[in-house]
Amino acid sequence: MDDRRWRDPQWLAQVRDWIDGRLDELGTTRTGPVVQPHIYPWSTVLRVPTDAGDVWFKANTDSLRHEAAVVTRIAARRPDAVPPPLAADLDTGWMLMADAGQTLRVVSQREQSLDRWYDVLPLYAAVQLDVADDVDDLLALGVPDRRLATLPQAYERIVDEVGAGRRFRDAAPMVAELCAELAQYGLPELLQHDDLHDAQVFVREGRHLIMDWGDACVSHPFFTLSVALEGGLAWGLDDVRDSVDTAPFRDAYLAPYAERFTGDLVAATRVALRLGWVCRAVNGHVPGDDKQTLTRLRMFLDGRP
Repeated sequence: MDDRRWRDPQWLAQVRDWIDGRLDELGTTRTGPVVQPHIYPWSTVLRVPTDAGDVWFKANTDSLRHEAAVVTRIAARRPDAVPPPLAADLDTGWMLMADAGQTLRVVSQREQSLDRWYDVLPLYAAVQLDVADDVDDLLALGVPDRRLATLPQAYERIVDEVGAGRRFRDAAPMVAELCAELAQYGLPELLQHDDLHDAQVFVREGRHLIMDWGDACVSHPFFTLSVALEGGLAWGLDDVRDSVDTAPFRDAYLAPYAERFTGDLVAATRVALRLGWVCRAVNGHVPGDDKQTLTRLRMFLDGRP
């Protein structure tokens, strides 16, 4: 996988025409050249200056094309947390979005505080619960199925694909056992962002906006905590591993679930934190980038990168 498709002049001309057409429908005019600040093998983002302020265009590779449909569906239920696209083409997966403000990463560093996560995590949990009735439709739209029943086989497949060592192969029965254990808590499998960190959350006019749902999947909802807690918050503002006690943040996330479900949710998160890295390794694997996937597999087995 490479990023050459996003640099193709003919493709970029088609995108500019599409953007101008959508802006015309919105009664807005482009006021300058389109700039392409973000290019990745799996997606690109373009900044578009208009007479109403900057707007943003996003395109994904085919395997992530469903993001436009997902964002549109979520935003219909929770526009306070996931703003509706200004325009979306569900066939191409193209989206035009309003400016979302600054990333939480920038804001947290400026404020020298992680406290905004106490609002972000329960907001995100509420989004998961509020789209529970949409799970079947989301799967039909192409959202990957990473439910517990699929993970043991998917784990064995990804270990083979990246040529992981013997100890990872030997851990396959443990994956199956942990999936069975987590299933016993009886929690529904829901939409899960799968890459929730401080560069995916934006702050604008006092609102926290959860963006970039391209890696979303249907899986155990608590798998989100692997990246959010162990991969992010535990490192603190100074990027020092295990420098922050994540238990209060975990509890903030669990609060909306505690209102609806009984049982030991904290115990469930302990299992989910481990298995969440299996989900992330499988769901986030980019062909040709085995190193990142192996890091996630180590997080599963060792609890550290």
